[in-house]
Amino acid sequence: MRQGEPTVFVRLAGCDRRCSFCDTKYAWEAGRDWTVRQILDRVQRIRRDYPASWVCLTGGEPFMQDVRLLVRLLKKDHWLVQTETNGTRYYPTAADWITVSPKPIEYLVRTEFQRLAKEVKLVATRELDLAVVRRIRRAFQKRIPILLQPESNRRWSQKRSLRLLKEATAAGLDNIRVSVQLHKVFGLR
Repeated sequence: MRQGEPTVFVRLAGCDRRCSFCDTKYAWEAGRDWTVRQILDRVQRIRRDYPASWVCLTGGEPFMQDVRLLVRLLKKDHWLVQTETNGTRYYPTAADWITVSPKPIEYLVRTEFQRLAKEVKLVATRELDLAVVRRIRRAFQKRIPILLQPESNRRWSQKRSLRLLKEATAAGLDNIRVSVQLHKVFGLR
């Protein structure tokens, strides 16, 4: 839903899912320890060259760390904050936008996120099927869009997303959309 808005991404290390299709496997365990102040300083430097209003905390899995102080200080510094989570861990934060991206096989999501999410992103893997899309649609309010995102820019993955969209629409599921990772399309880092 926020696709295309200028955003500074803060990738946090650590993940509890280990998905085979993960495009950031290096974030599972590797990484450097940064203080909240170091992160804030880096984000501000990036903002000088690339004006943005949003910061997205992503991973790995950001909720494996306590990001509450970071979120509060980013907001104090007039940032809008998005967190992107797999939905398996929860604690309250002051984030402005929560993207939940449940992962296979179980596609588990904490009930708190079912209420708080602004969008749900499902990676259109070879295993994702209409039954999962239907279950996720039932778990979230209809006003919350379900985004089908190709696993990659490969043609099979794009076709899979479109086929799932067609099946979901034919099945009467509301507010299902296709999304792409623009940074991959445009070759951005």
